[in-house]
Amino acid sequence: MQKSECHGGVHMRNRKAGSCDQRTSSSIQIKHRTTVQKSNSSSSTSSPETARKLHPRPSDKLNPKTINPFGEQSRAPSAFAAIYSKGGIPCRLVHGSVKHRLQWECPPENLPFDPLLITLAEGLRETKHPYTFVSKEGFRELLLIQGAPEKAVPLLPRLIPALKAALVHLDDEVFARGLNALVQLSVVVGPSLNDHLKHLLTSGSLIIIKSKIPTYCSICC
Repeated sequence: MQKSECHGGVHMRNRKAGSCDQRTSSSIQIKHRTTVQKSNSSSSTSSPETARKLHPRPSDKLNPKTINPFGEQSRAPSAFAAIYSKGGIPCRLVHGSVKHRLQWECPPENLPFDPLLITLAEGLRETKHPYTFVSKEGFRELLLIQGAPEKAVPLLPRLIPALKAALVHLDDEVFARGLNALVQLSVVVGPSLNDHLKHLLTSGSLIIIKSKIPTYCSICC
C-alpha cells in the first residue's frame, strides 16, 4: 500500500510539474507576442508618413500633393527662361574655348525691337547661365545695329521699368548688367532718355544704386 501511494504521489507531482511547465511556456509566448506587437506599433508610429498622418500640417489640406513647394525643383521658370526655351529669342549660345558668343538665326538688323529688346532687358535680372549671357549680350548687340536709335526710342517707356528692376536687384551682378545696359542705351538714344530718368532714378532706387556703385566698379574693373 505504501508503494502504490508513493507511486501515485510521484505521478501527481509529475502531472503538476508538466502543467506548470506548459503554463510557463504559454506565458512566455504571450509575453513575446506582446513585445513584438509593441515593437511593430512603435516603429510604425515613428515613421515620417505615420507621423504626418497623426499630426497633419495645415498645408496638407490645401496642397495634398505638393512636395516642398519652396524647393528649387518646384519653382516655375521665369518669363525670360520660358520664352528662351520655346525659341522666342532668335539666337543660340555658342560655347567657345575663350569666350561665348551669340549666333543669330537671321541678321539682327532684320529683327523687330518690339518685343525682343524689351524681353532681353527683362532677362537682365536672370541669375543662371545661359540666360545671364544671352540677355546681356543680346541687348548689347541689338543696340549696335544700324537704325537702332529709331527703333529703341519708342520703346523707352517700356524699357525703363525693366532696367530699373535690374538696378534695384539684390544680386550685385544683376545690378552691374542693368547699369551697363543703361549706359549702352543712353549712348544710342541720347537726350531722349532724359524725360524718363525721373521714373528711373526715384529716391528709393537712388539709395540702392549709390550703395552698389563700389561693387559695380570692382566687378567691371
